[in-house]
Amino acid sequence: MSKITTFLTYNNQAEEAVRHYTAIFPNSEIKHISYYNEGGHLPEGTAMSVVFILNGQTYYALNAGSGFGFSEGMSLLVTCETQTEIDAYWQKLTEGGQPGPCGWLKDKFGVSWQVVPEGLDKLLQHSDPAKAKRVMAAMMKMSKLDVAALEAA
Repeated sequence: MSKITTFLTYNNQAEEAVRHYTAIFPNSEIKHISYYNEGGHLPEGTAMSVVFILNGQTYYALNAGSGFGFSEGMSLLVTCETQTEIDAYWQKLTEGGQPGPCGWLKDKFGVSWQVVPEGLDKLLQHSDPAKAKRVMAAMMKMSKLDVAALEAA
């Protein structure tokens, strides 16, 4: 069976980004880094590709030079069990980046993330339509999500 791996293309920050991410998430490591040789697309010694694992999931990062960037159209979703986890990931991932609405943020490398509580989908699709509407209204006013406030809505 084919395997699908998330592939992130940076201008020239792949190694720095991967070192940052693997320091944040548990069960993470850099598996392999290959570097550009003389005559390569980027200066010799610059990381070309990095294979890494974040919390058990394999990713691939590439430095491809200018012209590449990220958009909110693709994000990495972090599902958290507690508010403490949300707070910790939010703080570390927004450092040098920028918070967005409804649990979304951009890290300092331009990658979009969603940091959400486990069960958010159940709150948003609650069997009581009025409750679901209140949860949505509460979430729309938040940047970093507040589990207690969402549950109380």
